[in-house]
Formats: sequence, C-alpha cells, structure tokens
Amino acid sequence: MTSPKSIFFLTVLFLLPVFYLLPSSAHAQAKIVSPNYIIQMPNFNSGAGIPSSSGYKLDTTIGQTAPGLYSSTGYLVRSGFQYIHSIIPFSFSMSNFLINFGTLIPGTPSTLASTLTVSAGGAGGYRVTAREATSLQTTGGQSIPDTTCDAGTCTESAAGVWSQVSTYGFGYNMTGQDIPSDFINSTYFRHFANAGLSQTDQVVMSNVNVGRGRVATITYKVNISGVQASGRYQNKILFTAIPSF
Repeated sequence: MTSPKSIFFLTVLFLLPVFYLLPSSAHAQAKIVSPNYIIQMPNFNSGAGIPSSSGYKLDTTIGQTAPGLYSSTGYLVRSGFQYIHSIIPFSFSMSNFLINFGTLIPGTPSTLASTLTVSAGGAGGYRVTAREATSLQTTGGQSIPDTTCDAGTCTESAAGVWSQVSTYGFGYNMTGQDIPSDFINSTYFRHFANAGLSQTDQVVMSNVNVGRGRVATITYKVNISGVQASGRYQNKILFTAIPSF
C-alpha cells in the first residue's frame, strides 16, 4: 500500500520598482550634481505644488520653461513638474501567497490558485516576472521534478498541454489579462525558471500600455507518482513587478 505524500509550498512576493529615464538633450540647468546629491531640473519657482481644498485639487508650475501638454499626430509631450507624478500609481498585489497542497494522492493532480493584480501608469507599462529557488524539495534532498508536460516539450519559457494523470511534476498555468500568449487555455502549463539551474526569470504578466486593475490568475499544479518518497516538500517562488517610465 502506497503511503500518502505531503507537500507544503511557499510563495514569496517581492516588489521591485525600477525607473527608466530617457537621456535628455543638453540644456543649461538640466542637472546639478555633487558627491552627496543630484538635483534634476533645478528651476526656482515662485509657486509650485498641489494646492487643494474640499472641492478641488490643482497642480501648479510657475517659472518653468514652456509647461503644458503638446500634441501632434503620433505623439504627446507633457512638459512641466505636474507631469512627473502618474495619475495611476504603480501597485502590485497577490491574493494568496501561501500555497499548501496538503496531503497528495499519487496520480491525482492537485491545483491551487492566486490572483495577481497590477496597476501601472508609467509610459512604458509594466512586467511581472517569476522564478523558483529550486524544485520542490524535502530537507533530506528528495525532490518533485518540474513538469515537462504530456509531450515532454514544455519549458520555463514555453507552455505545453498537461492533462494526463500519468504525467508527473510541478508547474503553473496563467489565465486572465496581460499573460504570455503560449497559455492558450487552462490545459497549457510551464514550469518555473529554476534559479538553482541558473535559468532566467520569465515574464508572467506584461503590458506596454498604462492600465488600472489588470488581473490574472496563476494556477499551481502538482502530480506525483506512486514511487514518490513521502515527506514535506517546499519551495519559494519570487515574483518581481517592474514598472517602466
């Protein structure tokens, strides 16, 4: 009689904002630099800030050269201190970052899901990447392999169909907004990029446009064979959310 196997899976979330600044033309007062500080656009203004009351909020720029919104076919130029901040602040959240599959039954796949939500107002959109620290492992060194799907062809960067109960391993599926195109439907899975094997983090959500409340679901799946060693298996998944300005 095959003894039940138990598995515990921990997903850890890190948020890493990265700001991309395009090189500017050479202008007087473009930047003031010392060993201790950098001041961008060092104009002295007679009035600036965001005055507000119960009925309004107003951005002001006084003294800066040619502030305002300029447009033509194919572009918009927003000039002025009031355009430095975004009307859609960057945010990233996960609904369920502790995944516990409990006791596994050989040949009976188990799935659990988390919801990823992103808002990004930067001109370059955003991306969310993911990787695992190692494969699912016990403290004694036993491991559950990453899935290669039914045909043995899915990888950390390419999804494949995983629907057979005789296909074992650990992987994930993505559904919803801004997901990679190879997740054609709920039967398509990848395995996570493995940091222990020096594999590169892979994008699980991305969009080059601004957006508010972009939502995708990540579904984790694990299936073990009858000869899988009993034990408490665990792993850590790193998600990195990166805005682009």
